[in-house]
Amino acid sequence: MTLDDDVAAAIDRLRRERGVGLSDAINDLIRAGLRTKLQRRKFRQRTRAIGLRIDVANVAEALEQLEGPAAR
Repeated sequence: MTLDDDVAAAIDRLRRERGVGLSDAINDLIRAGLRTKLQRRKFRQRTRAIGLRIDVANVAEALEQLEGPAAR
């Protein structure tokens, strides 16, 4: 396993602060990362009225309406 310099420094700092071995320091840091809840944002599709009503049941017809007959 190859550790980035900043990660290796964090492990060394933790080992010195707590007086623990390499495996204990790595496991403690991994556990701390796993406990951290990531902020999850819900996806929200923003829409705007553009004045068109398009029936998408027929895709070819919808594309022609949006892009013109030459787009085929």
